[in-house]
Amino acid sequence: MSRVTQSSAGAGRYAPSPTGELHLGNLRTALLAWLFARSTGRPFLLRIEDLDAARVRPGMAEQQLADLTALGLTFEDAPVVQSQRLAAYREALRKLANRTYECFCSRREIAEAASAPHGSVARYPGTCRNLTDAERVDRRLTRQPAIRLRADGAVQTVHDLLHGDFTAEVDDVVLQRNDGVPAYNLAVVVDDAFSGVDQVVRGDDLLPAAATQAFLAELLGCPPPTYAHVPLAVNAEGRRLAKRDGAVTLPDLAALGIEPPAVLHVIAQSLDLAVPGERITLDVMLERFDPRRLPRNPWMVRGLRSST
Repeated sequence: MSRVTQSSAGAGRYAPSPTGELHLGNLRTALLAWLFARSTGRPFLLRIEDLDAARVRPGMAEQQLADLTALGLTFEDAPVVQSQRLAAYREALRKLANRTYECFCSRREIAEAASAPHGSVARYPGTCRNLTDAERVDRRLTRQPAIRLRADGAVQTVHDLLHGDFTAEVDDVVLQRNDGVPAYNLAVVVDDAFSGVDQVVRGDDLLPAAATQAFLAELLGCPPPTYAHVPLAVNAEGRRLAKRDGAVTLPDLAALGIEPPAVLHVIAQSLDLAVPGERITLDVMLERFDPRRLPRNPWMVRGLRSST
């Protein structure tokens, strides 16, 4: 049952991992998710994806929320925190028991497997898919297994508001890691259904995962969301923007005299929602927002300078 008792409008969301500060690309995607939700009358929700405890930085979830708030983004309801929802993921895994199998492969073994595809999207080569009971017992003596989805070659189509219909073969993704922690692909599907999310806006690097996640949603009896996979922010070399690219976070930019309103203006210009020198607000951006007119190429982030 969804915790959000909204009308048929459903909900949109933003779901950062508290492993580091949000950079301009993250903030741009968050702003787009807010615009998509608000322009369609949907509530906008926040989820903290903190299952990878080894990478979570103390206080970072609070810092991320402060940065989003500084840009004016608002959320309905308290954030969903994944580390508080382990029972829900285990229940979902129980429901999928007849569509899963144990996997004993290390990442290195998967990468080196002769049958592994060599395209841009890494797929599991199926090494452990058809192990015998005896083989599984033998492997458990030295390794704890992960749990994988048995997709059986299924093909899934999802609708993306920017890319149209996208069809891909469903991957045998990990649903539970070998340390017992629920994996991303399961948790995101369970949480979207729980929160009533029917509109997912995120970076276009995640488009290949959409088919598998939609397939999982249907297995769990939940309608898949509508997707909008938006272009990423990149550095001057065309690589995905990262903290190492310099002053690309709000605290770093503030130290240079570039305050959140100016950052909002820079992001708005990158979306063709503002012109140079204009005082921009979220309300004005919302009035101008039209998904059909959004830039479809990556946003190259160049050095920002203070206007003071």
